[in-house]
Amino acid sequence: MSPKGASSGGRGAGKPGRGGGKAGRDAGRTERGAGKADRDGGQVDRGAGRVGRGAGKVDRGTGKIGRTGGKAARTGAGQAQVPAPRPSVAPRVARLPGAGHGLGGEQIEGRQPVREALRARRRKVAEVFMAGDLEPAPILDEIMELARRAGVPVRMTPRLDSLAKTDAAQGVVARAEPLPMAVDDELLADPAAFLLALEGVTDPRNLGAVLRSAEAAGVTGLFLPRRRAVHVTAAVTKAAAGAVEHVPIALVPGIPATLGRAARAGVWTIGLDERGDTSLFDLDFGPERLTIVLGGEGQGLTRLARQRCDVVVRIPMLGRLESLNVAAAATLACFEVARRRTRRVTAE
Repeated sequence: MSPKGASSGGRGAGKPGRGGGKAGRDAGRTERGAGKADRDGGQVDRGAGRVGRGAGKVDRGTGKIGRTGGKAARTGAGQAQVPAPRPSVAPRVARLPGAGHGLGGEQIEGRQPVREALRARRRKVAEVFMAGDLEPAPILDEIMELARRAGVPVRMTPRLDSLAKTDAAQGVVARAEPLPMAVDDELLADPAAFLLALEGVTDPRNLGAVLRSAEAAGVTGLFLPRRRAVHVTAAVTKAAAGAVEHVPIALVPGIPATLGRAARAGVWTIGLDERGDTSLFDLDFGPERLTIVLGGEGQGLTRLARQRCDVVVRIPMLGRLESLNVAAAATLACFEVARRRTRRVTAE
């Protein structure tokens, strides 16, 4: 019995041994778990390392920002130490409200145009510039006196050429508000309407010359198309010699449409064209309201404008040339109409 018991005991003891082995295996597992935990800890450490490297990237990014800031600081310091050169006497001109819109005419050049702008007082003159080396002249004294009365500053400058836009500013330039636009219906409704319509005139000197002659002949208003035509520029004001301040100007969508409205308003329209059937000097009219219509340089009246005119007349040419330019033709027509109107009123 004892051997069996011993054997049994041995096996029993073996069982506890195996149990101990199991415990050992459990402990091994525990150790492996700890090892895994260590590895996990290593992963955590490596993760922390990644975070550290991320922080390093942030630091390097910060370093870049710092270097950029340093560059900006160096640039700013360089600009402060070396200021940009500037003209010591260049006139400073403020932009006026409404500049670049409507008829234009903000820049006025020449002695007579500036004087007329101050005389007429149809728009606000902001400032007057005069060259510092001008010879004394009565018109300059008049400009200064008119400016003083209107509260307009007069600035003397030796560099007027830097401001002037034309070749002959005569030492005087003014800045003013844009010319006020007239209303076409009001021009047509005037009982004494003596109007002028220009279709497609693009040369500023021609427009200025037409305005000067029109004002001298007593024209009460001028129609200009909004597109494909010159409006009031510094060259126009110079050529007009101040007439832009006295002749109301209306911008219209198109001359043919305006002639149609004139007909409905009872205003007679006279087209001027070298192909006209009647001589300008053979017209018979009185003091009725009328509009003289002229075409642009080279092309004359358009077909639609000719059709809308009550009569189309020509200027008789006695020499070899076939026609006059638009400024000369307008001058002759305006004064012929003014002569006839004046003679008819005097006779009555």
